[in-house]
Amino acid sequence: MMKIHLKTPLGIARIRGSEEGVSEIKILDETPQPTSEIPDYLLPVVEQLEAYFRGELKAFHLKLDLEGTEFQKKVWRALLEIPHGKTVSYLELSKQLGDIKAIRAVASANGKNPVWILVPCHRVIGSDGSLTGYAGGIPRKKWLLEHEGVLTQKSLF
Repeated sequence: MMKIHLKTPLGIARIRGSEEGVSEIKILDETPQPTSEIPDYLLPVVEQLEAYFRGELKAFHLKLDLEGTEFQKKVWRALLEIPHGKTVSYLELSKQLGDIKAIRAVASANGKNPVWILVPCHRVIGSDGSLTGYAGGIPRKKWLLEHEGVLTQKSLF
């Protein structure tokens, strides 16, 4: 398992992975130096993230190596089905998974997503359209949704 750091518009991302796939992407609040030497098996992750942030990539094609419960993995698979530029509510996601009463469990699994951006947990919003519940903070969620064209940035003038 290798760990690298990548500079992104949202801050420094810690990326962990192996030849089995990506196991973690997390934007850090601290600022370690970006990694200069990237192992071959993590190069596609870096290339695709950079293309995403340039606005050139709408869907990732990477091997994932995620650890979690079966329920969490089921939620994360459902998140992968949310297209770029679209959102769903926690309630809609719970319905898609077959249990409207599981909304809190779905929200909890969403919050434990270990690979931000690749598994697009930022595309899940409140039923009223509010940008609730994002482990990376609401400003980052807002930035990602604006970047994907879901939200339009409002001008002050």
